[in-house]
Order: sequence, then C-alpha cells, then structure tokens
Amino acid sequence: MACLRYALRKFLRFSKDFVSANAKLTPEQYEALLVLKAFSTDYEGLTVGQLSERVQVKHHTAVSLTDKLAARKLLTKRRAHSDRRYVYVKLTPAGTKLVASLAAGHRREIRKHAPEIMEALAKLKK
Repeated sequence: MACLRYALRKFLRFSKDFVSANAKLTPEQYEALLVLKAFSTDYEGLTVGQLSERVQVKHHTAVSLTDKLAARKLLTKRRAHSDRRYVYVKLTPAGTKLVASLAAGHRREIRKHAPEIMEALAKLKK
C-alpha cells in the first residue's frame, strides 16, 4: 500500500506543480475543468452540485472554484430556467483548449510512471 500511495503522491505533486506553472491553476481548479470536459454530456453542462460530487469538494467550495474559473473565462455559469436554484457550468472554448493542453502533459507523466504504479498495484493483489 505504501508503494502505491508514494507513486500517487509523486503524480499529484507533479500535477500541482504542472498546472500552477503552466496555467496558474490550483489542483482543484484543474480537476474541475477536467470533470467538465469528461462528464458534461449535454449542452447544459453540469450543475454545481454534480461538479462538487465529482471533484469531491463541498458545495460552497465548488461555487468558489466556478466563480474563479468563470472570471478567467474558462467556463460559463447559467441558472436553470425551470428551477433557479440550479446553476449549470460548462467549459468555454478557452477552457476546452487549456484542459487538452494540460491533460497531454499529465498523460506523458502517467506513461512515464506507469510501470511503478502497475507494480505497486500488483503487490496489492498478493
């Protein structure tokens, strides 16, 4: 278990430094953008509540994240027409482009460390 946690911590450290240096984002902001890219299946996007669940942060934290990302024009926020309590968030073209760029760097890093991660996972099966 320690080997897997160590490998994951190294990846998360890379991610934190990478998104900070290349996009001036926090890890949670990047994760929110990534979630929107991966799970926004319809034209509306996700509700702030759905985003909160996917990023595993409290609702008020998701509101703060989306406010900051909207200020940078990386996503849009829109109240639902049928129930004004719901706020939908969706990536902008600039947000989509940024996520693609950052995700490419993360994929390279994962590929580099995949053998170590796989070995740690295999040890857990024993």
